[in-house]
Amino acid sequence: MPTVSQLIRKGRQPAHQKSNVPALQQCPQKRGVCTRVYTTTPKKPNSALRKVARVRLTNGQEVTAYIPGEGHNLQEHSIVLIRGGRVKDLPGVRYHIIRGVLDTQGVATRKRGRSKYGAKRPK
Repeated sequence: MPTVSQLIRKGRQPAHQKSNVPALQQCPQKRGVCTRVYTTTPKKPNSALRKVARVRLTNGQEVTAYIPGEGHNLQEHSIVLIRGGRVKDLPGVRYHIIRGVLDTQGVATRKRGRSKYGAKRPK
């Protein structure tokens, strides 16, 4: 435990909080290129084929990002925008691809919650 004079000289350092999305480097989104688009299976109680992509970001880091919504048009060399946000039943997936931006099309059949999937308003 420090003495009063040590505290006057140095002061206390605030504890640093570890980021859940380090590859974004404090940015809200980052652009990247898909290096591989594939499906993977979730953790124990759940069963599905979840669509994910390996993305090489503009800062040189490579991350795994989830492709939300039903159906997608992504393939290798597609340019995508990613945001933070993990997928609870996919270990190691800490990022989401933003639909309806750059090479990613929005979900065509979406009627509700359209803004989250880049879908235009149906006529």
